[in-house]
Amino acid sequence: MRPWNLLEVNYGHVKQSQYEVAVLPLGATEPHNLHLPYGTDVFEATIVGEHLCAAAYAQGAKVVLLPTVPYGTVTNLREFPLAMNLNPSTLHLVITDLVESLTLAGIRKVVLLNSHGGNDFKPLLRELYGRVCAHVFLCNWYQALDGIYDDIFEHPEDHAGEMETSFGLAYFPDLVGRDADGRLIADEGRTNRMRFEALRKKWVGISRPWHLLTTNAGSGNPHLATAEKGRRLMTAIVDRLAPFLVELSAAVIDENFPFE
Repeated sequence: MRPWNLLEVNYGHVKQSQYEVAVLPLGATEPHNLHLPYGTDVFEATIVGEHLCAAAYAQGAKVVLLPTVPYGTVTNLREFPLAMNLNPSTLHLVITDLVESLTLAGIRKVVLLNSHGGNDFKPLLRELYGRVCAHVFLCNWYQALDGIYDDIFEHPEDHAGEMETSFGLAYFPDLVGRDADGRLIADEGRTNRMRFEALRKKWVGISRPWHLLTTNAGSGNPHLATAEKGRRLMTAIVDRLAPFLVELSAAVIDENFPFE
């Protein structure tokens, strides 16, 4: 039993524990090029959450990791079979209910650990502010690679490219599609060029239809991925985010929280 993992602990343990921080991982179920499993975002959210909570607990944090929500907003992949969508309004209601369950248990610090780029939770945070007793924080864990991504990876990442494939090779290698010689069964992750300059330069945005943007739902070249890069990624994520959980656990909620 890992005492910080809600799926593994029993009521006898929970009733004797005083959790300060709840971590809610959030993923999605959708295609990731030809080689990565549909559950890639779910596995990533769960595994990152496990590493962060294990490290924070070892440093004294009173943290609990919740089960991962396996569905996210994937409307722009609707043309691919079995891309399992929850509309943003539905997903926000699910999270709101879960946050309210946590407040009933006396937990007032909640971290949404998001692993799917299509999940947009900033509007939800604004909606929850002042409506629930908890302080809700959003962590898109991949953004913690800001400034060091290029030290690990050679190609930019959007979806099922070098970074996510390296993660898979490190932490769920048996689910990464490879041929008899160990080569990835994947295309190059090339994307089609936007017609308008304003879209190309991101002056204007749209919800990109991925059946038109990509060939096989992959955006980013996965072929230089290695397990070693995936492990380096995890070390960087834990080094940057586990201290936050430790500090958050120890922080006193007062009228200025989270400001000094």
